[in-house]
Formats: sequence, structure tokens, C-alpha cells
Amino acid sequence: MSMFIKKELESDLKEKLKDFVFDVVGCCQAVHREQGPELTEYVYQDSLEIAFEQAHIKHVKEYYCKPKFRGIELPHRLFVDFFCKDKIFLECKAIEQLGVHERLQLWNYMRCADIRIGILYNFAPLHDECERYYFDPYTRTISYF
Repeated sequence: MSMFIKKELESDLKEKLKDFVFDVVGCCQAVHREQGPELTEYVYQDSLEIAFEQAHIKHVKEYYCKPKFRGIELPHRLFVDFFCKDKIFLECKAIEQLGVHERLQLWNYMRCADIRIGILYNFAPLHDECERYYFDPYTRTISYF
């Protein structure tokens, strides 16, 4: 059972979320435009780090969190490509097309770390792919915005 429920977010929340991620998505688009498609994921990540620094966007590359069980941290770490603006998980891909596996990876990171905003960005295709998600910790659901 997928935790993704395609529910419509309130328009005010949706607009606030879009505004909040605008500069991060803009950096991703600029990297794709300048580097082009079909490079390795690491080239895009390194380029993004430069773009974030030049745009003065607070970020941590290869951010990790530890999931918990019954309030106890587990020894395994979950690594996300970027943690931006203290509120956004950004997972970068360089694959033919985004699929269920990539979405579940991001959603699990968001859920385990209790991060509400996630971006899944695919740089490899000729036309880049960007998916933005909101995690509601109260209903434990993920919505697309």
C-alpha cells in the first residue's frame, strides 16, 4: 500500500510551498540548462552545489538522518542528496524516467526524518523532470504540489 494519496492541498498552502521551493527548483533548472542531459548524477550534484552557493541558498550536501524505532535511533543512516533551507529534501536522479522506486525513496526519507517538503529532480532526460511533494505528519500522507 502506497502512502501517496493524491489529495488536493489548500490553494494557500500550495502557493506558499511553490514560492518556498522556487529558488531551489530554479537552480536545478539552470544546472540542467547549462550542463545538458545524460551526464552522471554526480556532475549534476556538484554543479548544483555551486549554483546553491552562488544563489546563497543554505544547503547540506549528502545530508543523513537516522530512522528511529520506538524512540531509539537505528544505526543505519539514510542519505539524501541535499537538505536545503532547513526544510527541503532534494533527491537528484540522472535516469531515463522517474518511477515508483525513486518516489518511494524520497517519501521514505521525508517520513523517517519528518521533513515536510521534498523535491525529486531528474536531470538525464532532454526535458528535465521535477516532482514536488508535501508530507503531512498528522495524516502520514504525501501530496503532490
